[in-house]
Amino acid sequence: MLTAVRSLFGLGTKSEPAPPASRRERIEIDPKDTVIYAIGDVHGCFAELKAAEQRIVADAADIAAKRRIILCLGDLVDRGPQSADVLDHLAGPPPRGFERLSLCGNHDETFLAFIDDPHANMGWLDFGGEQTLESYGIDLLRLARHRGGTGGLGEIARATVPEAHVEFLRSLPVAVRFGDVLFVHAGVRPGVPLDAQDDDDLMWIREPFVSQPNGLGLTVVHGHTPANEPVFAPGRIGIDTGAFATGRLTALRVFDGRAAIVG
Repeated sequence: MLTAVRSLFGLGTKSEPAPPASRRERIEIDPKDTVIYAIGDVHGCFAELKAAEQRIVADAADIAAKRRIILCLGDLVDRGPQSADVLDHLAGPPPRGFERLSLCGNHDETFLAFIDDPHANMGWLDFGGEQTLESYGIDLLRLARHRGGTGGLGEIARATVPEAHVEFLRSLPVAVRFGDVLFVHAGVRPGVPLDAQDDDDLMWIREPFVSQPNGLGLTVVHGHTPANEPVFAPGRIGIDTGAFATGRLTALRVFDGRAAIVG
């Protein structure tokens, strides 16, 4: 069906997204009296996100921290059924007594690339973008069948996706440093100093990150590489448990130098 949609809208295949004009923000948070609850790849799983936040609120009642932060590790959109609701929720107020941050994942960046240049990034539809557009009420099959008067798919997407969602995605940082813990979406390039790490690696890398020590003296908490269970490996903790396929959205508490799964 996607091939037919591309043909009917006169759009080509995907090319690599254009690099951003500047690096995304990297944030540093003092770990003193602060707890961070990291949430793995949401991928449009709104019910699972709300359930994870409920587990976090319950867990935090027993944590003696003055500052409480919920941190989504990126890939907020695509594949799951409710990306629009996820972005609406995350751009809104956090649970009472919490701050909330989200990192930019490769799917979030590719969604933006499509919004900016649909013709060059139609491959996003095969990457989970079809489900994202459907979450905004855009029916690709119906548009393909009734092309007359619909306009181009890119124009429809730009007119339908709220500007607040687009600006929220543009504003997402790419890393959070929390003492000796680094939160990113995908990982780091081993042996590269932290200030020289490339945004592209932080959002996209798998190898050699998952199989080699990072060499930075940090524990890297990440998503992006799914596993059946959270992965505690030397120098890294992976918490992408494939929520869109498994229904399991993992939350990790990092407080006072220790990390533990929540719920």
